[in-house]
Amino acid sequence: MRKIPAALAVLTLAVVGLTGCSMPGAAECTRPAVPDQDVIDLIAVSGSTDDAPDVDIRTPFHSTEVSFADVVTGEGTPISADDQLVVLDITVFSGETGEPVGSTTYDGALTAVFPVSRWEQTFPSFDQALDCATEGSRVVVALPPGEVEAETAATMGLAEDDSAVAVVDIRKVYLPKADGKNQYNTGQGLPSVVRAPDGRPGIIVPDGAPPTDVVVQTIKKGDGPIVTGDVPVRVHYTGVLWDDHTVFDTTWDGDPASVTLDSVVPGFAQALEGQTVGSQVMVVIPPDQGYGDEEQAGIPADSTLVFVADILGLDPEPAPAQ
Repeated sequence: MRKIPAALAVLTLAVVGLTGCSMPGAAECTRPAVPDQDVIDLIAVSGSTDDAPDVDIRTPFHSTEVSFADVVTGEGTPISADDQLVVLDITVFSGETGEPVGSTTYDGALTAVFPVSRWEQTFPSFDQALDCATEGSRVVVALPPGEVEAETAATMGLAEDDSAVAVVDIRKVYLPKADGKNQYNTGQGLPSVVRAPDGRPGIIVPDGAPPTDVVVQTIKKGDGPIVTGDVPVRVHYTGVLWDDHTVFDTTWDGDPASVTLDSVVPGFAQALEGQTVGSQVMVVIPPDQGYGDEEQAGIPADSTLVFVADILGLDPEPAPAQ
């Protein structure tokens, strides 16, 4: 939520796609078995996961199907959704020569944050190879011909009938939605929240006058790091106007937002500060802690705002200005 957000098309509550309240106890993410161990046995991966891998491939290497295996298994957050944000380092090797033909920077910055679906545009099989892989893992992927996007393959010098090998280091995985424990809240006359299976919230605003002070409720309590304001925080959020119950802004139609506490309205900053990653927070923001008495990007003057925010992770501290 930016201080002056770009207003999205107004959505009715029905359009949010509600299916009722989410329930605790979701199934754990289970890593698939290695599809073809014989193919994986032709690839030896070594070296520190902090750096580009050392790879020895029995060449000429050819694979007829995608196969993958975890060289190192991390203990962090699993990849469970195509729209989940991740930071990856990748090196690609020619199946013909065994030599590296392309790689990311391995600079340790953790700033190249993209949804998994963005990587799948280049490596379509990553939807299989990275399914339930965890932060901190190193994954080797055997890529048959056609499993590297054509223009990228040509840039790397891979022929149409060439197989390739990719080694993927999963540096960081953001949560796809709040995964904390449900919390009991009282508060007659306050909005209630329902969630679709993917985590998208629906906000039910009651009839009646809004509160005159900021009200914050923790709906789910995560066990991750605390939001202090020292670094940006990644959030999915939906904002609703109290008066007409319409959605005026949401990130759920795209990527989660990276925000700093000094870049959002005071009421929203108050709701985030001190919360933990994995939490879902509902906040009611009166006009004096929101946009005040002037219309802002389609939000009427003197509006009381209601936000539900899922806290998905913390970003690295920005590099100092040169």
